[in-house]
Amino acid sequence: MRVATWNVNSIRARIDRVASWLERRDIDVLAMQETKCRDDQFPHEPLRALGYDVAHHGLSAWNGVAVVSRVGLEDVEVGFQGQPHWGEPLAAEARALGATCGGVRIWSLYVPNGRTLADPHYVYKLDWMSRLRDAAADWLVTDAVGPVMLAGDWNIAPLDEDVWDMRVFAHSTHVSAPERAAFEAIIDAGYADVVRPHTPGPGTYTYWDYTRLRFPRREGMRLDFALCSPALAARVTGAEIDRQERKGKGASDHAPVIVQLARM
Repeated sequence: MRVATWNVNSIRARIDRVASWLERRDIDVLAMQETKCRDDQFPHEPLRALGYDVAHHGLSAWNGVAVVSRVGLEDVEVGFQGQPHWGEPLAAEARALGATCGGVRIWSLYVPNGRTLADPHYVYKLDWMSRLRDAAADWLVTDAVGPVMLAGDWNIAPLDEDVWDMRVFAHSTHVSAPERAAFEAIIDAGYADVVRPHTPGPGTYTYWDYTRLRFPRREGMRLDFALCSPALAARVTGAEIDRQERKGKGASDHAPVIVQLARM
């Protein structure tokens, strides 16, 4: 089974590209982030025409997460238990969506950006990660959940090699010690980064800003990950970052990340 995660940076702007990629790369399940649309605006039909079921959670032109699957889509869950709120008035943002696909519990996650180290959004980001860690730890001991994949745009570069130049990110979000500790806490809870062993760095990225020729200059960041429960990690036979999909007109600023799972 081939499972992918991709921050598409507006599904309405990129639906043709996403549909073509799904068919070309023979993807069974895709977790998407930053769809940037409400549920009633999501372009279902091109995906359904290819045989995919669609679950989407979007509230506005910001955020938004989806799971599309051609191997079943069951037990859809919007948000995780304890997910913190943001905004005025306070509300849970469209940043987490879970579904069971082909016997695997897949979560599409869009971790808050944090903005700056002094911004309240940074505190919100750390709280969001802490609450996710607690929920994810519970999933490992809940027999009914089964194998779990936490896939998405984490907005954290866990290692120095995950950015092109650490000097550029001095006193910035995404690389701060508390953010990295929050990411590592989920690893410590029992999840494994199953992509890095197949795509080692340095110089291996999933995101390149649109400005300053970051992509052709290979000035990127590694922000997109798939973390798997132990039983699911044991089924991983390969993984890749499809850097080619960052090229060309109308590309997202993120590249898709693909995980190959042995079928049970």
